[in-house]
Amino acid sequence: MTPLGTSQDGSCSLLGDDGSGGVRLRGCRLRHRIRRSSPTGGGRSKFRVPPRSGPSDAGNLAVLDARRWPELLGTELDYDYAIEPQGRGIPSMHQASARVLGGSTSHNACVAFRAPDTDLQAWELSGARGWGASACRPYFERLTERMMFQHSHSDNPLLVAFLAAAVQAGLKRTSFDLTAQDVEDAVGWTLLSTEGSSRQSSSVAYLHPLSDLPSNLTLRCRTIVTRILFDGERRAIGVKTPHGEIRATKEVILAAGAFESPKLLMLSGVGPAAQLRNHGIDVLVDLPGVGEHLLDHTDTALTWEASQPFERSTMIETAALFRSGRDQEVADILSFCVPSTYAGMNQLPEEGCRTIGAADIPEHSFCLHISPSRPLSTGWVRLRSPNPFDAPMIDPRYFSDLDGHDERTLVAGLRRGREIAGQPALRDWVKREIAPGRDVESDEQLSTFGRLTSVTGHHPCGTCKMGDAGDSMVVVDPELRVRGVDGLRVADAGVFPTMIAVNTNITCMMIGERCAELVRGRDTKP
Repeated sequence: MTPLGTSQDGSCSLLGDDGSGGVRLRGCRLRHRIRRSSPTGGGRSKFRVPPRSGPSDAGNLAVLDARRWPELLGTELDYDYAIEPQGRGIPSMHQASARVLGGSTSHNACVAFRAPDTDLQAWELSGARGWGASACRPYFERLTERMMFQHSHSDNPLLVAFLAAAVQAGLKRTSFDLTAQDVEDAVGWTLLSTEGSSRQSSSVAYLHPLSDLPSNLTLRCRTIVTRILFDGERRAIGVKTPHGEIRATKEVILAAGAFESPKLLMLSGVGPAAQLRNHGIDVLVDLPGVGEHLLDHTDTALTWEASQPFERSTMIETAALFRSGRDQEVADILSFCVPSTYAGMNQLPEEGCRTIGAADIPEHSFCLHISPSRPLSTGWVRLRSPNPFDAPMIDPRYFSDLDGHDERTLVAGLRRGREIAGQPALRDWVKREIAPGRDVESDEQLSTFGRLTSVTGHHPCGTCKMGDAGDSMVVVDPELRVRGVDGLRVADAGVFPTMIAVNTNITCMMIGERCAELVRGRDTKP
């Protein structure tokens, strides 16, 4: 269900929705550019900008207080998509996808990583010409014009001990920020998109106060886009909603996230022809890559009971990027030490490991989250039906890569996590290992524990892949234009050509920044 908002002259429509990446920010960022493009901040602009199907975030403390993000999961502010059963992962899992103004920037843990240069170089090598590190850097830096960022720098002694232990295990201390270059085999305080405890979502940073929107922007919450409209020349000319059509004279920009953007393209006749015909949808463009190439991080938690009390927190204040093995060329594990546990994080079926329920976890317990940072497994997003109000089918196919890379990386990452916990600086904090437990030692046991307790890292991407015309699975070109049609771009996490090693939010915002300049013709063309 893709929502929208609109401005005055109908030159360009921006469709945004839930989460996976870019939604809210696209409208918000273009709104900021619209305001700046007019000397008075008002006037008629070249853009029509649309929003989301959820409610406003204004005055909602559960959304605006960044510390309360776990309370939002599974609520009316979360689409809470059920994924297809996983053959190599946990049998039952849900994908959070925010249903509130600001999209998933109103729903996340506010960790603010920029994509490592290594990953952006990989984008360019994969066919996303002009999206290398040097070309993207100015757009990351622009985020600071409107957003507030701060380093966590907690005085929690448990987290201080973790940082020291990671250094003892061979990692270097670094400062994670939007200019950080040397982040491989490194540990440090996280950069957060917060001001105090207040969330700096794209809605807060670019739209608030909602009572002071520019005159050329109208915000429509709870408005669902059901289809993109095209003329006889395959040019996007607007969108259809249950309340009528909204027309655009220049461009339509789709920023509904890695689940909803491909869904809306397919509902509009752009996608794999056989799938569309199976649902009785007329094929406008046979574009086989739409909905394919779904990427995501998994998250597995090593859990210990602490030997002494500490201040619990839901905020992610420390992070590490490290190699699972000494022979790895780049860091392949993303890790966070969190001074709390989450109910259900270590729920295990009776398959090779003992069941661990929330009741088994003492009050003073902490986790080291282990995520293979550059997974190779790919999944898909498909239509459940031609009804736009039905949720899409989502199958991440976790741990399904033919070479077993992701599974081996997870097992090695769990071992390295234990190595960090065994260092002198952290050793005195550990009373006992709760999950998986010291009796779980073999690679097979660790793999079973890791796969069956993994949850999503909430970083879905790749379902509208960016690249060059030589790749039949590419959906958008390096200017974010959808292949086979005119007047339509995608600007969200779906365009990622490959997975990045860190949280995806800030990179989605960077894409929004760049899309704004591409539309206005002010970007250095890729």
